[in-house]
Amino acid sequence: MTELIPHPAHPPKQVRRIGSRITGRDARWLRLRWRVEGAGALGVPAFAGKGRADGLWQTTCFELFIQPEAGPGYVEFNLSPSERWNAYAFDSRREGMREWPMPHEPQCTLRLGSDLAIFDVAIPAAGLPPLPARIALTAVIEEQGGVKSYWALAHGGDAPDFHDPACFLEALAAPGKP
Repeated sequence: MTELIPHPAHPPKQVRRIGSRITGRDARWLRLRWRVEGAGALGVPAFAGKGRADGLWQTTCFELFIQPEAGPGYVEFNLSPSERWNAYAFDSRREGMREWPMPHEPQCTLRLGSDLAIFDVAIPAAGLPPLPARIALTAVIEEQGGVKSYWALAHGGDAPDFHDPACFLEALAAPGKP
């Protein structure tokens, strides 16, 4: 599991650690997991049922960014414990934003205990941009009282910005390649 770090300008209140990883991949699905330790005060959006929604990052939300090696464009997936989701394509850093088409909806599941939360996601492989690519696994965490922290593999500036190329640190190989 890869450790995410909170942005220093927005420290968490009780969350101690967040790990993320790719848990599986086949011809149909890319599976991801986020593990939140210290989740006793985690703000969880109310169940809303499957479907696209904007603004998911304004509360607890888990995100995947995929930037194909072929150019500056990338795709952002916002995945909420409410089961709402969205996917956006960008031509370059924060430029040319538009909804990214998906063949069917990602599957999102949250398991919440007294101190641990596990968020599992399955994204349809047919909805991924061309691979190989650089990826960023990130999280916006809202805790009780409205405290928000922003978690990524790395942070590149004074303010949280998951669109910063400094966040795209992991590789995702093309199908059939290790």
